[in-house]
Amino acid sequence: MRFLMMHRLDERAPEAWNPSQEFIEKMGAFIQDSAEKGILITAEGVLPSEKGALVRKARGAAVTAIDGPFTEAKEVIGGFALLNFKDRAEAVEYAQRYADLFEEVEVEVRQVAEFDDLPAPA
Repeated sequence: MRFLMMHRLDERAPEAWNPSQEFIEKMGAFIQDSAEKGILITAEGVLPSEKGALVRKARGAAVTAIDGPFTEAKEVIGGFALLNFKDRAEAVEYAQRYADLFEEVEVEVRQVAEFDDLPAPA
């Protein structure tokens, strides 16, 4: 099963976007280990929201786009990984080890919907 892990950082904390060399090395080793175990599909960090945009579509309304930063957001996605695990418990255990690399972080774990997970057409 595939799982998406997204880690959230405090948008207002400059240190969250300027990792130390020690952190970079720990994360690199963690990613390397994941690749060698054959569970890693992809993993990336993302830039702060000031470099992004938010696109919205409300029912019956036109699509809008707003440039970042998103002042209403305290925590924003700082990166993601897509990985293979046998079940949710294994994914959560892995996310706990991943979170331990950080001083402060929130990691959301979501199972990816496969075609077979979708309801059959009526």
